Amino acid sequence: MSSLNSDFNELIERIKAGREYNHAGFDPIYYLVFSPEQILEVKRQIPAWNARLSNEGWKVHTFSMAAAIENIIESHKLLNLWINADAKSPLEWVKTNQSIASHLSQGPLQNKLESVLEDLKSDPKNILFITDIEALHPYLRIGAIEGQLQGKFNTATIFLYPGVRTGKTRLKFLGFYPEDGNYRSVHVGG
Repeated sequence: MSSLNSDFNELIERIKAGREYNHAGFDPIYYLVFSPEQILEVKRQIPAWNARLSNEGWKVHTFSMAAAIENIIESHKLLNLWINADAKSPLEWVKTNQSIASHLSQGPLQNKLESVLEDLKSDPKNILFITDIEALHPYLRIGAIEGQLQGKFNTATIFLYPGVRTGKTRLKFLGFYPEDGNYRSVHVGG
């Protein structure tokens, strides 16, 4: 298994080189793929990676999937229902998870990310880290969001992806979801 830092170095070199136009488009989307067992190590590395990119002249921004999902859930009209259902049956989260997944699949998470991308597009030195992708489990997979936002990624965007790479464009989210080949991005690591 290659080291996270060497994978990150390769990813940054690819960002600097830019993406070529191909059948998948030319959005500057990059995935740093790492084993789910490395989630904590990646979180420890983020401040160093941010500092490095800042020292190289990038303006680093972060979008946390966990924080965005928490914000969406906390402001949802069904929050009290979900809390009460959990209090009655704390081990029975299937219906609550289905309800949350249904709401998230209607676009609020995608809309939040799209708004950030819109705010960042004016400066080519902006770079966006998408973190905490594991928070999408069991609701969504990031490939669905990426696909819906195709053509709207004008800022170099790095998805920190816990999973397994099974081919040039195929990934297994968290290592146990079925393979998904619907990614239109450059994958490094995994």
